[in-house]
Amino acid sequence: MNNADLLARSRAAVWHPCTQMKVHETLPLVPIARAQGLWLYDFDGRRYFDAISSWWVNLFGHGEPRINAAIASQLAQLEHVMLAGFTHAPVVELSERLSALCGGALGHCFYASDGASATEIALKMSVHYWKNRGRPEKTGFASLAGSYHGETVGALAVTDIPLFRDAYAPLVRAGATVPSPDARGAEAGESARSVAERAAAALERWLQQHHAQTAAFIVEPLVQCANGMAMHDPHYLRLARALCDQYEIHLIADEIAVGCGRTGTFFAHEQAGIRPDLLCLSKGISGGYLPLSIVMCTGTIYAAFYDDATARGFLHSHSYTGNALACRAALATLDIFEQDVVLDANRQRAARLAELAAPITALPQVRNLRQCGMMLAFDVASTDPLYARRFFAAALERELLLRPLGNTVYWMPPYVMDDADMEWLAQRTLNLVQAVAP
Repeated sequence: MNNADLLARSRAAVWHPCTQMKVHETLPLVPIARAQGLWLYDFDGRRYFDAISSWWVNLFGHGEPRINAAIASQLAQLEHVMLAGFTHAPVVELSERLSALCGGALGHCFYASDGASATEIALKMSVHYWKNRGRPEKTGFASLAGSYHGETVGALAVTDIPLFRDAYAPLVRAGATVPSPDARGAEAGESARSVAERAAAALERWLQQHHAQTAAFIVEPLVQCANGMAMHDPHYLRLARALCDQYEIHLIADEIAVGCGRTGTFFAHEQAGIRPDLLCLSKGISGGYLPLSIVMCTGTIYAAFYDDATARGFLHSHSYTGNALACRAALATLDIFEQDVVLDANRQRAARLAELAAPITALPQVRNLRQCGMMLAFDVASTDPLYARRFFAAALERELLLRPLGNTVYWMPPYVMDDADMEWLAQRTLNLVQAVAP
């Protein structure tokens, strides 16, 4: 196999995700033969620094020996068994450990394979809970303006990005949107906390009118990733939690992208000192190795389904629910968090990244440098609709995988960078922003 052969075969046979395939007539696909640590390699040995963790999933670098060993060991015992009527050690151990990380507040785990499925499961659980509790009128949902919770038909109900949603509008039962606490929306002299309070006041006004028909409010804690890495003050989550309690609706925390240490704590919502009713996890939970998503819920929600009547049970399934290999990869991921004291090490990395990124703010086209843990982003003042594509292509030429969201350039790297890696990333990014005309 070589680069040219793989590219030709891929263009002929593979429909790539989130892609206008015609683009690849002029912007070639990137063939990857192998990966190790922070680097991806093509068949000619050309390398690319994976600064976005391969779509936000890879936590500890590619080819992590401990995850490799865990999957190999599990493969010798059990690769998969249906979870309806059966169980196995990895899924039990993973559920117990995740519950412990929540202090037991979210004590039950339901498994699927991807983030959008987790969103749909959480939405269905909420509506079905209210039905089982004699409140069948509570079927609506609210989400933040600019929210992203997945692209399946159910998840699009709470995704407020027209590019993903509008073509499928006839299929979607759209929920309501409320103002985002995005700190970039601060008025003159206004703090991020004040923006959060203003957005929470808008949420309350909406709930006053619609709470009786609303099942849940879903939010991406601290960072709305697909919305240009929009970051908000943790105070918003505290206010939202109180409002959900007051108006009797569920709070769903979508931590598919922001969980697993990305924001500086294992769960992003921890920084607000609250717990959601339902929590969605995916992406990094398996270390970037295997498809896995999880919905965690409170004992109160679980109890509403525990009954003699089959119809009152949660009748949702995936063939690969709780796959043993994926669960074992997730257990190895949690082991690494403990063994390497990852969260403490990441605080030091995050501080160093902030220092190294400072020179970027001096560039006249750069706006709103912001950071939340191991997530750092800035906006580029550009009116060119193709800026992101040009930046991505120029980055690849410089051995760097950066995939801007519109005019937002961001870093979301694996947690294995040393100081030299961070210096290299910062300098290459600085050079890129200077080189790519806004």
